[in-house]
Amino acid sequence: MFPKNNPWNRRVDLLPVALNSAAVIATIGLDTGLHADFGSGLWDGSPIGIPFDVVSRNTPRSRVSFDYSSESDHVGYPIPRHVHIEGGSDHHALLLDRSACRLYELGGLAKQNGRWHAWAGATWSLRSNRVRPAGWTSADAAGLPIFPGLARYDEVRRGVIDHALRFTVERTRRAYIYPARHLTGSLTNPLLPPMGLRVRLRASFDVRPFPRQARIVLAALKRYGMIVADNGSDWFVSGTPDPRWSNDQLRTLGQVKGSDFEVVNTSTLRP
Repeated sequence: MFPKNNPWNRRVDLLPVALNSAAVIATIGLDTGLHADFGSGLWDGSPIGIPFDVVSRNTPRSRVSFDYSSESDHVGYPIPRHVHIEGGSDHHALLLDRSACRLYELGGLAKQNGRWHAWAGATWSLRSNRVRPAGWTSADAAGLPIFPGLARYDEVRRGVIDHALRFTVERTRRAYIYPARHLTGSLTNPLLPPMGLRVRLRASFDVRPFPRQARIVLAALKRYGMIVADNGSDWFVSGTPDPRWSNDQLRTLGQVKGSDFEVVNTSTLRP
């Protein structure tokens, strides 16, 4: 996903800690446990996590109307006949075009009177570090792509997640920092996290007692960290649904508390 020097793919384990790290972490929750917002099976009738579809140049393109039309990419979206749409309220659809090495993402996707409608849609070339225009949303509140920040079972199967992950917090400051491009809400407390904030698991945290699936996720959080991408439950980490996830192993992530993280100074991460 994206070039090697893209912020999603850059290790942050050697970058300095932000000066206000402790205070910012406290606003998210020191005693709140990490939660894998993905897994196997169903929750309320839908797979647990954010699904995706791999498409190609042969997938028919569809027109989509948008609530945030001025901030959406008006292109033909390769929506397959049996597209996988996230359950719950967000209804994300992530479309990975392997023919063009391009990512299409839609938020709130649904059929209205036989036509596709979403709150927003965005596209990215996976060969480029180009970001959204300043102030533009995407299928995510931070104006970021979703797919590069998901924990996927195929990565865990090979033994390593080599990119940053995506996570949510309940309250964010009305601000964003690179690579995020969009903000939400009206809160101005300078200690609240802005969209795009990056945190990492402390180097001293011992991941060895954890079962394999959880341990691989935690190793990624030490090396690459995770990025505030949307408002939601505090410390919820995103991933894709897969029947091979062990929900029992993933639940052990709840033993990791907010106090085990630190905010990273990412001012040097622009490609």
